[in-house]
Amino acid sequence: MKKLLLLLAALPLFAFAATPQGVTYEAQILKVTDGDTIVIAAPYLPAPLKPQLAVRIYGVDTPEKGHRAQCPSEAERGAMATKFTTNAVAKSVQRFVVLYGWDKFGGRVLGDIILDGQSLRAQLIANGFAREYYGEAKQSWCN
Repeated sequence: MKKLLLLLAALPLFAFAATPQGVTYEAQILKVTDGDTIVIAAPYLPAPLKPQLAVRIYGVDTPEKGHRAQCPSEAERGAMATKFTTNAVAKSVQRFVVLYGWDKFGGRVLGDIILDGQSLRAQLIANGFAREYYGEAKQSWCN
């Protein structure tokens, strides 16, 4: 547990341009925020920090849902991406997180979720719920 805390303290405050080497840990998934963000338990974080981490799936962008969507089509696609991620997590038996670094805003950790040996990142892209994204200007989902 101390190793993860040290890793988090040492992670750079920027996104990587290519898939970085990560450190893998078993993960207890607390909730799915949206198609590309998952919250995991982090009881090892010191008080007064909340004992959880938001993990933004590295290298992908899914459509926004709800009020964050720029058009009704994006909201619908965002809800579908969230449902896909929620179902993938619920069906999985083994859950791991691979941590890479902080996202560009510093509030979430970049990583990937490995569900029964399969990358959530790869599943989102393969099933059309996400496209590759590495921090550049986002493309609209409303086209």
